[in-house]
Amino acid sequence: MELRAEPVVANLEMSELKSGTSEADEYESLPPHASLATHMTAGAVAGVLEHTVMYPVDSVKTRMQSLQPDPKAQYRSVYEALRRIVRTEGLLRPLRGLNITVLGAGPAHALYFACYERIKHSLSEVIQNGGNSHIANGLAGSLATVLHDAVMNPAEVVKQRMQMYNSPYRGLYDCVMTISRKEGLAAFYRSYSTQLTMNIPFQAVHFITYEFMQEWLNPQRQYWPGTHILSGAAAGAVSAAVTTPLDVCKTLLNTQENVALSSAHVSGHLSGMANAFRTVYRLGGLPAFFKGVRARVIYQMPSTAIAWSVYEFFKYFLTQHEQHILELSREADKTGPT
Repeated sequence: MELRAEPVVANLEMSELKSGTSEADEYESLPPHASLATHMTAGAVAGVLEHTVMYPVDSVKTRMQSLQPDPKAQYRSVYEALRRIVRTEGLLRPLRGLNITVLGAGPAHALYFACYERIKHSLSEVIQNGGNSHIANGLAGSLATVLHDAVMNPAEVVKQRMQMYNSPYRGLYDCVMTISRKEGLAAFYRSYSTQLTMNIPFQAVHFITYEFMQEWLNPQRQYWPGTHILSGAAAGAVSAAVTTPLDVCKTLLNTQENVALSSAHVSGHLSGMANAFRTVYRLGGLPAFFKGVRARVIYQMPSTAIAWSVYEFFKYFLTQHEQHILELSREADKTGPT
């Protein structure tokens, strides 16, 4: 399907004349007839595509954040890392762990976008009388993150364990069962507090940046694919860069990197954000907190652009589909039984 550069506006026909609302308002605010399923379906599709399209770069990012990497897993750039991984470990190696990511991303993003839209709308009514509010956007994004991470955190733990160099797990099932048996179910949420500490500011900056860019590029709030892509890319880049130190700590908690923990004289399993911060600083000083920042930004820019463009498209498509069904129902009510 070709995405045109000019704004695409829905034809609301008789409903627009009756309601007096603009086409952009119908699309952007998602009127009451738009069901919760609209938000959840759009969010689930966007989340799966966001995580899958750029997944090989995410695998590189996880390895580049290793505090004590194997000499064979030290990379100078994202491109060099991908080339070496494919050459030495196989073509499909950068995709290892993708299955659990897809299983987690669908429901996590369905809850995430549905929660964001509902909370944003409610808070905007209170703060700005229905207008756009950066405070409402930031708070909605932060609250939606709590639900998202509750679903996604176990998937992140398994994914990152399988992404690491010389990962000992044979596959998804083996990884889940081994972690459960050796570390207990709590291991799947060992990094949850750090994940929230990272993702709440990440999503607050993300949504504020996205909505700010939309105000600048698309003040009419019509369905305009180019603006959603540019706004999403900018939001992803800014939020990824400023939260990289927390992402490094989260990766250490998720992977429990044996060599790094031994070097830092950590016995048993590392837990807690404060302990992770101290360990990262002890092993590499301040520069260690920005390991993999380039890979993280390279991953997040297109991923976030994809997520927003797909989400906005499905939001537009599903909303107009529901509007069309509503119009047919009204016409049928007017004509009555034959």
